[in-house]
Amino acid sequence: MKGKKSKFTVRVEEDLLRKLSYVAEYNARSANREVEFLMRKRIAEFEKTHGKIIHE
Repeated sequence: MKGKKSKFTVRVEEDLLRKLSYVAEYNARSANREVEFLMRKRIAEFEKTHGKIIHE
């Protein structure tokens, strides 16, 4: 479902956030885009093993 964007807050240790920002910069992405990329990748892996997630 592309288009509509939702916000959510994540509490994370500072060191982890700094490392994520480093990886994001290395990949020429913002930290937000890096998290989105990782979420899509993980969901694709999950669906490959368990089948497509269907939601309403």
